[in-house]
Amino acid sequence: MSCVDVNLEVQGVNNLFKSVKQITSSGRLFVPISPPPMNALRSQKHCTLHRTARLPLRPSRSFSRDGFKSSTSFKEPDHPIFPEATFSAGTGAWVFMKRFAKLTALGMLAVGATGWTAFEGAHLWVEHVELAAEMDDEVRRWEWDVEPENWASKPDGGTDPGLGYKARHAARAAWMAVNWGTGQVGSIIASERGSAGAGMLNVVDARLAHSEEFLSTAISLAEGRAVAGKLRPHTLTSLLARHGAILERMGSPEYLRHAVTEYERAWAGSLGKGLYAAHIAMRLGDLCRRLGRADDALTWWDRSVKLATGGAEKLVMPSSPLAQRILTSTYISLSAFYATSGRYQDAQRTEEGYLNLLRSITPPQSLATASSPQALHALFLLHRSSLLSIHLAEVLYAQQHPVSIPIQWLTSAADSSERVAFALTGVPLNGANSSLAKSAPPSTDMAALTTFTQSKSMRKPANSLLRDARRTAAEAWNLMGLLYESTDAGKALECFERAVSWAGIGTDDTGRPRIPAEGTLSAEWKLLLKNYARAREAVERAAS
Repeated sequence: MSCVDVNLEVQGVNNLFKSVKQITSSGRLFVPISPPPMNALRSQKHCTLHRTARLPLRPSRSFSRDGFKSSTSFKEPDHPIFPEATFSAGTGAWVFMKRFAKLTALGMLAVGATGWTAFEGAHLWVEHVELAAEMDDEVRRWEWDVEPENWASKPDGGTDPGLGYKARHAARAAWMAVNWGTGQVGSIIASERGSAGAGMLNVVDARLAHSEEFLSTAISLAEGRAVAGKLRPHTLTSLLARHGAILERMGSPEYLRHAVTEYERAWAGSLGKGLYAAHIAMRLGDLCRRLGRADDALTWWDRSVKLATGGAEKLVMPSSPLAQRILTSTYISLSAFYATSGRYQDAQRTEEGYLNLLRSITPPQSLATASSPQALHALFLLHRSSLLSIHLAEVLYAQQHPVSIPIQWLTSAADSSERVAFALTGVPLNGANSSLAKSAPPSTDMAALTTFTQSKSMRKPANSLLRDARRTAAEAWNLMGLLYESTDAGKALECFERAVSWAGIGTDDTGRPRIPAEGTLSAEWKLLLKNYARAREAVERAAS
């Protein structure tokens, strides 16, 4: 090749570079291209400029040895040599999916961690707060800390570490179900346990049903550990007794029979000794009575009395506050059994004898100056004396004593029950001597004073006592109204009106309660309203 030819080809290459620069400066395309080395051009026979084939633009060109024609044009490629859009779309979707999966996993992890923290936090609260050991010396002096109704493992509080992780959580969950609920309001249909009740259904309170299931789980796990000697002495016994109490509240005959079985196992575990065994014997007597097993009931009550009194040959009031409460409850059960079975002489002897025994206990000089544990104990015994007074009034009336005598006992019962309710809620009495002129019943939304409920050992006994006092007052006033109805319609109406006020909540247009309060059975409420309406109609008819 001559030098002239080489110069011409070099000039053509330079012209091509100028054209590319003009295109890139116009904004259509910018591709940096380095000029080929001269020695490469010299080594080729024909300068085809193969490097320009990498451009995404395809020039339509013709050239000769004289150079490129001025009419050179460029066309857009039919398909991109590098499909960046396709790659970008696929890569973006993949990145999105990865991020979505990562965020989902993190969210699930956060929710799970939060739920687990809340779950364990609730159990820690129950373990170290609700079931903690009682530290108040005055509460322990009056033995509210060892009440059989308490769930805590005595004397250290909490649940027995020997139960293990699952059983301890099951025991706490049973406590939560009864005291906090399960989020399921009302009753549920549960299958009854035991061979006799297999396949049968029963409508029970959802809280009780769930608590029973948790306790069954805890007991099944605890039995193996008890055999291995890993539990505290009374852990399994207390779980069995607690299970029996839940089954007893569930109500149906099959549940009651199962409760008897659990209580009998608890009795065996207690070796029939101590006040806890006395409480179990009392509960067994009550269950046997409900199941129609009168002889068994009397046997168990006799055992309870002997354990509470320390085996004394004659009836004496024990010095232990807990023993006094157990003994009093046992005698109320005996009194009711004799009265409802037609054994009026035995009932009267039991009621009069135990009321005299209760009077032998020196009460505090003033409830206002007494400590809260001492006051609650005194109010407990006062309320139980009102129950015995009602039983005695019914027995005397059944034996055809003059109506004035039962009315006296009913008036005493109503007065005692009202005093208990007023003292627990802090409502002051007026100065009137007549029970009919006492202050209006405290509203049913009024709870027991914090002086009683601030102690976890006294909270439940105080609230239960307030509920029972309201029911007892309503019952006493209703019975008085029935006795007055044949002789004094106006006095009967006052009695029925006060009975309705103690048993119900809310008011209608006439100022009377509209619905029954907690603890008032629907049948009892309907009867009270019926009696009140009848007496009111009689008074209006007499006035007209």
